[in-house]
Amino acid sequence: MKLKILLMICLGCYALSLKAQRPPVKAQMPPVLTALAPARPLHPPVFEGMVIDTVPLVFNDLPLNLVKYSYGKPNINFLAIHDDEDTGIKAAFEYIRFSGGSIIDCQYGSVRNFKFHHNDEEFQTDPNSIYTIPGIIRGLEKYNWAEPEVVKQLDLTGKEILKLYGPKKPPYIFTLHNNGDGGFGIASYLKGYELEHFADSLHINFEMDNDDMVLVTDVDMFNYLKKENINVVLQSENAPDDGSLSYYAMQKSIPYVNVEVQHGHMIEHLQLIEIASKALKETLGLP
Repeated sequence: MKLKILLMICLGCYALSLKAQRPPVKAQMPPVLTALAPARPLHPPVFEGMVIDTVPLVFNDLPLNLVKYSYGKPNINFLAIHDDEDTGIKAAFEYIRFSGGSIIDCQYGSVRNFKFHHNDEEFQTDPNSIYTIPGIIRGLEKYNWAEPEVVKQLDLTGKEILKLYGPKKPPYIFTLHNNGDGGFGIASYLKGYELEHFADSLHINFEMDNDDMVLVTDVDMFNYLKKENINVVLQSENAPDDGSLSYYAMQKSIPYVNVEVQHGHMIEHLQLIEIASKALKETLGLP
């Protein structure tokens, strides 16, 4: 018993000596968005020869990784914003397997919304509403409130995504989205429906699934796709500011393309990607 007591006293003295040697802890700064150096790829190559570059962003307690997959010669550069929409990723992989190109995939937990904490309070927003300040505020207010520091952090996040994608070179933004069966689709832009104010013109092929469509901001591209007889929407110049990439691109005079299909329609997604890619190249004079 005496030996045990003596041992405990010795361990206590050793712990106190370590504590005395430990440097003082600095006060923690408020959590902010920080761009880190590119890390090793989080995922193995999807097929041989594919190159994967990962840029992790620290955003409070939200682990956000921007993963760029590249293969072959430079071609169309795609962007996938929502981490729960994998059909577009799979279709883009098939496209670049045979035609070359790249895709940037935002990965943050296989869910639709950004969800995170700031000062012990939970916030969330759609990551496709973070490209304008008014859009960021509206997006946050759907779920909580627009805390100024959170608005600033989301604005930085949007800028980091655009910085990696580089919409000036290439001179366009080409996004991939998926939707549910019978929900959002080309009919959502018809007069009397919720998105009528977002559309300048639209063309509907009634033999196509309502959920499979392309949205563009360039009238020449719209006319090209209309001749191809696919579901296509031309976004209105007076569309409400929802903070989306399509609104951002229109305000910056950057041609924008969104190929959107129902979850699981990979063949249809690939077909629309091929048609939209051809339209983009021909209307912009790209190689």
